[in-house]
Amino acid sequence: MQSQLSLHPPATLRRTRGTTSLTYGFKSAWADVIEGVKLWPLWGTLGWNEILQRYRRSILGPFWLTTSMAIMVIALGVVYAELFQQKIDDFIPFFCVGILVWTLISSYLTESGTLFTGSESYIKQISLPFSVYVFRSGWAKLIIFAHNFVIYFGVLVYFRIWPGSVALLAVPGLLLVVLNGAFATLTIGMISARFRDIPQLINSVVQILFFLTPVFWKPASLRGHAYITNYNPFFHLLQIVRAPLLGELPTAANYMAVVVITILNAALALYLFSRFRGRIAYWI
Repeated sequence: MQSQLSLHPPATLRRTRGTTSLTYGFKSAWADVIEGVKLWPLWGTLGWNEILQRYRRSILGPFWLTTSMAIMVIALGVVYAELFQQKIDDFIPFFCVGILVWTLISSYLTESGTLFTGSESYIKQISLPFSVYVFRSGWAKLIIFAHNFVIYFGVLVYFRIWPGSVALLAVPGLLLVVLNGAFATLTIGMISARFRDIPQLINSVVQILFFLTPVFWKPASLRGHAYITNYNPFFHLLQIVRAPLLGELPTAANYMAVVVITILNAALALYLFSRFRGRIAYWI
């Protein structure tokens, strides 16, 4: 009887141990994030070097992305405006901002699979907070977004559009997108380190989501099928940035949806990070 008790401790004791372990994991995870924030000169430099390495010995450097994006906006904007029978001066700004924000959002999803596996040499040789790699990745994406954002100003000048002071709402909207991107990066990075098929699966899903999200088509064209956008989290994340940049106010439903998305996204990321942070180095 005594041996059975030692092998199978009471349920209350097991729950206590599990709670204590999770609490310790949460504290360690939170300390990791705080320490990562303090190392901002490091991940800022690493993020910038990542861009420089990608376009080394290139004349235009990162502006090659801007050039290709500008060509796509003009070419597809004209074609889709004709297909959907939309005015060019109305459709191209809509499509331009939509594709800029969508590219940022989708990059968080498609590139997060190699967050930790691509940094294997750093993780196994240098003791750094894991959050440093999340911050580095997010900072590099913001640099690319800033380069591409030049296209938006070109569209404003060409079509003589002035969004007004409402455009300032795009700043907190962008911050919410970046925050959700960081949480998603951490979650996908950990899961992909354990299961290597996840990045391929996410790439396929993102391609489908691109067509289900109003990037190159307007929500009004759905008519009686508004549920496609109402229950699409990426539409709400897109809208809280795009609408202000076009001189429109996002709806209360957009903000409420983003708040719910952020809470769920943060809860999942922090739970997984608290639970499996110590195993990342072994998974890669």
